[in-house]
Amino acid sequence: MHEYSLVEALVRRVEEEAQKRSATRVFRLSVRVGELAGVDAGLFETAYDTFRAGTICAEAALTVTRVAARWSCPKCTAPIPRGAILRCATCDAPARLDEGGDALTLDGIEMEVP
Repeated sequence: MHEYSLVEALVRRVEEEAQKRSATRVFRLSVRVGELAGVDAGLFETAYDTFRAGTICAEAALTVTRVAARWSCPKCTAPIPRGAILRCATCDAPARLDEGGDALTLDGIEMEVP
């Protein structure tokens, strides 16, 4: 259940950003979860609902966008189809995981700033 520690880090980061800007309230958070990030998006949302109580995020809605893992050739940028061997059929180069497919990213914070 590392989702709880991830949510704790998320809330701390949001608190730091809010403090830097003297924000009085956070309305919404947007997070992207890559398919290969090793994060269960449902557990992440549940952990957020539990952990946000008593923080600046107490009333902030969370939007989680799931990002599919996509592979491509680093030489010719041809997409590698899902389920295929992770090697370019044209260049024979090893496939590269495209950005976001294995990441947990804080995408945005909506906050009230005086």
